[in-house]
Amino acid sequence: MALRIGLTGGIGSGKSLVAHLFTVLGIPVFDADSRAKQIMESNADLRKALVEKFGAETYTNGHLNRKYLANIVFNDSYQLASLNALVHPYTIEAAEKWTLEQTTPYTVKEAALFFEAGSAFGIDYMIGVYAPVHLRIKRVMDRDGITRDEVKSRMQKQIPEEIKMRLCDFVIMNDEQHLLIPQVLKLHEQFLQESKEP
Repeated sequence: MALRIGLTGGIGSGKSLVAHLFTVLGIPVFDADSRAKQIMESNADLRKALVEKFGAETYTNGHLNRKYLANIVFNDSYQLASLNALVHPYTIEAAEKWTLEQTTPYTVKEAALFFEAGSAFGIDYMIGVYAPVHLRIKRVMDRDGITRDEVKSRMQKQIPEEIKMRLCDFVIMNDEQHLLIPQVLKLHEQFLQESKEP
């Protein structure tokens, strides 16, 4: 059976970049965050539940109103937990179905909220991507065009980075001091080797 690898990290850590390096190596990656957004757009039952919970403005012209929803959930931990409770079961189910369809020696599931969502079950190894707070803040400000305070507010909704990294089996340093590719290649070789063992 193929190994199941989890990939996580706080906002702005660079986990999507690391995920891309695995895809370059021919390893399929399930992007849980992107898939969750797709499911929120396409699943009729989930759409109905989200409208009931957050109001008719959750969808505008048939599409998810992400800004409206973000303004609600990122300022209220109860509302964020409510959103996650609705969306995560669908995403976990989609990930499981996707994993069973793959034929490579191992697969990677990328998710920001692995531990927060309780979706680390069934993962053989967890990789954490670490970057210092000042770098993460700058990256997210540049990427999303939001303020420092908004980034910090989002960070506070996730498990602290130091705790998250301690929960991982491997940590990739994305601090602009360590080269990423050799770190990814080392893990790739290890997973390929282990997948061959009886």
